Amino acid sequence: MNAKSDYRVVFVSVNSLNEAKQIARVLVSEKLAACCSISQNVFSYFAWQDALQERIECQMFIKTKKDKLTALSERILEIHPDETPEIIAIPILEGYESYLKWIDSSLGEEH
Repeated sequence: MNAKSDYRVVFVSVNSLNEAKQIARVLVSEKLAACCSISQNVFSYFAWQDALQERIECQMFIKTKKDKLTALSERILEIHPDETPEIIAIPILEGYESYLKWIDSSLGEEH
């Protein structure tokens, strides 16, 4: 089995639940993500084009592996409606071993 540091959670924010669900379906069906969890009603404040913006968004938590990050990011850029979407990957430092094996299996990496 790969080291735990090979696993990632990727944060992606989107404007609506429908957008999040569409992105999730694509990423999971193409085996770029094992799972996409979606949280609604996330309040975001950010500067964009020299103005403070406030937006209610959906936050996606995408479980994948390090070796899928480039393809996953490229695919998100193809289908995400924002000009500069949030795509942030964080290493999974610890995790339930059976769940991590399930991620492997879901991404087509049988052991």
